[in-house]
Amino acid sequence: MPSFLAAVLVAAASTITASAADLVFTNAQIIPIEGAEIERGFVAVTDGRIEAVGSGGFSGAADQTIDCAGKVIMPGLVDTHSHIGGIGGADGSGPIQPGVRVRDSINVRDAGFRRALAGGLTSINIMPGSGHLSSGQTVYVKLRHDTSAPGFGVRTIDDITYYDEDGEPMGGLKMANGTNPQRDNGGPFPGTRGRAAFLVRSKFIEARAYQAKLDAAVNEDGSVDASKLPDRDLDLEALAEVMRGERTVHHHTHRHDDIITVLRLAKEFGFRVVLHHVSDGWLVADEIAEAGAEVSAIMIDSPGGKHEAVGVRFDTPGILERAGVRTVVHTDDWITDSRIFLRSAALAIRGGMTRRGALESVTLAGAEMLDIDDRVGTLTPSKDADLIVLSGDPFSVYTVVEQTYVEGNLAFDRADEGDRLSALGGYGAATDSEPYFCCYNELMTTGRVGGVQMRGTGSAGSGN
Repeated sequence: MPSFLAAVLVAAASTITASAADLVFTNAQIIPIEGAEIERGFVAVTDGRIEAVGSGGFSGAADQTIDCAGKVIMPGLVDTHSHIGGIGGADGSGPIQPGVRVRDSINVRDAGFRRALAGGLTSINIMPGSGHLSSGQTVYVKLRHDTSAPGFGVRTIDDITYYDEDGEPMGGLKMANGTNPQRDNGGPFPGTRGRAAFLVRSKFIEARAYQAKLDAAVNEDGSVDASKLPDRDLDLEALAEVMRGERTVHHHTHRHDDIITVLRLAKEFGFRVVLHHVSDGWLVADEIAEAGAEVSAIMIDSPGGKHEAVGVRFDTPGILERAGVRTVVHTDDWITDSRIFLRSAALAIRGGMTRRGALESVTLAGAEMLDIDDRVGTLTPSKDADLIVLSGDPFSVYTVVEQTYVEGNLAFDRADEGDRLSALGGYGAATDSEPYFCCYNELMTTGRVGGVQMRGTGSAGSGN
């Protein structure tokens, strides 16, 4: 949406009178992303959606009003690259496994989701790892968690998955090049960069032939001749979706030559790509811009442990922004903890990115890359009421996330003892269950398990 139109809508919202909003935040500094920042204004929420945003006071009725004087409200944050949820993707049986779905391996009660909410994240692209040329399909999730509800407010992955208009789970395809997917054992994995590109190119050529067979099975009237359909191949099916523009490639790549290889393959097979990490992106910014690729950059990596990351620089997002590349930052959680996501954007500003670009890099731009910007990414009426309440400016080192709302529901509250643990605790904080020790109580009390005396035990506490 053009900025001037967004400004008009925000201004108009200040005159809206709701019949009865569910929840209204008042007296806050508001960063709507689309449109100018509002020094003192309100956000009204009804049925889980944003009803109105504007300056001054809210003139309608409200079931609940929260005074946010001295606070800052902005949209819930969007992370385009995360590994929370105890994910597992492809295995060692082969280097290219695009048919694998990370959605089948996510623990929705993993403590990582609590930490993400503590950092203000509300929408995330959860990805398998980068140890394969393709380790499988990513999944886009909305953190519909409620810490006051049993089981952390969710039951299954279905409760947090984004779905498209056809009811299909939304996600991209994780791919990688460079040293991560290389092996030196002479097996099916590549040992060189050239071999890696060869394997990827070969698989896309197979997928192109697979798509041709699918096309040939469609009759002139649009019906499908099942006798002409090829045997279903989940790997080729995923790559065909990529080439049809139905699935975005999220590509791990660091070195400048690896980045160019990805762009070459994207052009050859016509797929949309978001380049992830791009430690050397500052060296080939013009080439990335010319290719029309998007970038999800990492601000803090491991240059001491990964040779490819030695070129990582704080000024890369700013250089890419000035070159005309749509650029976001990401956590790669656990590489960067989700709770300090806003710090990455602040570092990008320190490196020369504009404040506007940095704000969008954790909200709207990420939503656009995940094709969920019609639902989230800005405080725009009719969008989902995903928002965060901050203690101060989002890029101040002193600022903390005080509350996170998802579709109008409070999902994180720093004032709550349990949520505060998620915000401040170390590794393993806010784990979701106590360890289960089989027969431990019986053993410690009687020295027996199932009536059988354990060797070296006589009575409680007498074991070795």
